Amino acid sequence: MALFSLGGTIATASVPGRDEADPFLSGEELVAAVSGLAEAGVDIEVHDVRRVPSSSLAIEDIAALAELVSARIAAGADGVVVTQGTDTLEETAFLLDLLYTGDVPLVVTGAMRAPMLAGADGPANLLAAVQVAASPMWRRLGCVVAFADQVHAARWVRKVHASSVAAFASPSAGPVGAVAGGRPMLLARPDRLPPLPDADGLRTVRVGLVTIVLGDDGELLRAAADRFDGLVIAAMGVGNLPARLMPLVAELAERLPVVLASRTGAGNVLTSYRGLAGAENELLTQHGALSAGFLEPLKARLLLHVLLARNASRDQVVTAFAAYGGG
Repeated sequence: MALFSLGGTIATASVPGRDEADPFLSGEELVAAVSGLAEAGVDIEVHDVRRVPSSSLAIEDIAALAELVSARIAAGADGVVVTQGTDTLEETAFLLDLLYTGDVPLVVTGAMRAPMLAGADGPANLLAAVQVAASPMWRRLGCVVAFADQVHAARWVRKVHASSVAAFASPSAGPVGAVAGGRPMLLARPDRLPPLPDADGLRTVRVGLVTIVLGDDGELLRAAADRFDGLVIAAMGVGNLPARLMPLVAELAERLPVVLASRTGAGNVLTSYRGLAGAENELLTQHGALSAGFLEPLKARLLLHVLLARNASRDQVVTAFAAYGGG
């Protein structure tokens, strides 16, 4: 099994005499600190990729990580675990899910409490992640997140609390598995979604995300018009916008790919509201905007980024959002 360490709270240093210029533990130190891991009978090959807070990670970092993961699997790794900070964990997991095409289990985890704090959750999360990655039942499911004894599909998982050890949930779907008594259990087997258009690397693109708020006058949307290759709009409710913004968004949608997502955190964008000022149906059916479906805005942005970076056609973008957003 291969373990890739990126830093984050799970790796916050607490070793006496450690150089303060390096505040993060190595992957080897992480593994050595987990009680019960040696008894799990798993041979772990550790790779230190980054030692940074996850807020400092970039899309390019995760694209490079996906290549490292594929290389280790090609060399014989039968499971992969990634450890990182939780601030961007849901984004990392989903981006890996988009880029990873293998069958071997790929599990992302982290911690909410640093190792020096009472009740540190990192060791338990890492042990659970290794147990999931070592289990053949998790093959062909893409990337999953193991956290607080639950397992979530990368497509659905969200960070729903800023500080709780139970910080991750899948509001629209629920967890797909659990770990109890050291045994990972698969509760649901979601379909593996079709691969995205293939490409050698990702070209540089910029995809913006604008959240619509009460009294929004559209200034951020106007500012985004000439600065991005694509745009995700976190709209109200099921995809609604202030009526005064409809002409502006319609114009944007005819100039560049525009995706409507819901800012609510659960549920999906609908297409059934007709005749109401600001309803999503007009933009989706008459002006070429796309629905994010069940994808929340952060993930809709990543999906659109990867598609545009791989020079996907309009039809390919439409097909991908229909599949990943749930239709």
